Amino acid sequence: MNKYLSRAAVAGLIVAFGSEAMATEWNVSLWGKRRAFTEHVEKLAELVSEKTGGEFTMNISYGGLSKNRENLDGISIGAFEMAQFCAGYHRDKNPSITVLELPFLGVTTLEQEVAVSMAVYEHPATVADLARWNAKLLMPSPLPQYNIVGVGDAPSSLADFDGLSVRATGGIGAAMEAVGAVPTSMSATEVRQSMDSGVIKAVSFAPHAHMSFGTIENGTWWTTNLNPGTVNCPVVVNTDALDDLSDAHREALMSSVGEALDHYIANYNGATMEAWGPALEERGITKVTFSDEELAAFRDAAAAPAAAAWIEQNTKAGLPAQELYDLVTGVIAAGN
Repeated sequence: MNKYLSRAAVAGLIVAFGSEAMATEWNVSLWGKRRAFTEHVEKLAELVSEKTGGEFTMNISYGGLSKNRENLDGISIGAFEMAQFCAGYHRDKNPSITVLELPFLGVTTLEQEVAVSMAVYEHPATVADLARWNAKLLMPSPLPQYNIVGVGDAPSSLADFDGLSVRATGGIGAAMEAVGAVPTSMSATEVRQSMDSGVIKAVSFAPHAHMSFGTIENGTWWTTNLNPGTVNCPVVVNTDALDDLSDAHREALMSSVGEALDHYIANYNGATMEAWGPALEERGITKVTFSDEELAAFRDAAAAPAAAAWIEQNTKAGLPAQELYDLVTGVIAAGN
């Protein structure tokens, strides 16, 4: 009897060990709090767990694993398996995807933002660029065109931006500089304190971020139609961790990307945008709308020079910059 129990116990241990060996647990580094910007990651984790019967799980951390500007570094050394970052936080580390942050590209929908982002992510030069960080681009975090919330007197024309200190990264910063503003690059989590202390007078964000990071709590005006561009914030995975997945777990992950993005877009276009208008109304925030003539002049001043400068700089750095830019404009022109 004892001998039989001993064998059963050993068999149980073998089964338990085998089950444990099959389990996969990834750590995911985000920042801030759960919001529209992170809903695709939350959905991805949910779908992957469902498809694998709980064998592949993701522990999502909002700031507990790394600072947002250091997420790509953390991926490179395998400190965690998945992370989100924004290209404009460190343009020198990911120059290929900064083409997606050029001002006035003409993207009009979140679906189009996904299409153009994925086209760039899959380009061999981009793959090689991120491979330097042992990273593979998994999916974008599509965002609508940015607009500005500010304090003080509302601008009545683009000339009123002259000398205004505004949080604006990447190509949006270049666009704001073209109308005389003083762009400052800082992470989203630093914005509210900087606004409260007077370091900056205005902030360029997508609607969800204006709500999540509190700029509308003391803002007095916002621009309804400036639309200078957006930022590109991909979700990346550590290449070694991806390669180490079983075929079944890798399939569960990759097959869930499209579903996660569909969920994200539906949530952003639905709940997030439905909350945006009332949030402004409740706080009595003045809406600033510019004329078509002023916007055309703004585009003329900012778009072509920024694109030319980006192409020149990155061609010298060894990227097929013109090819990447043409890829972006081609996808947009095709209406994808």
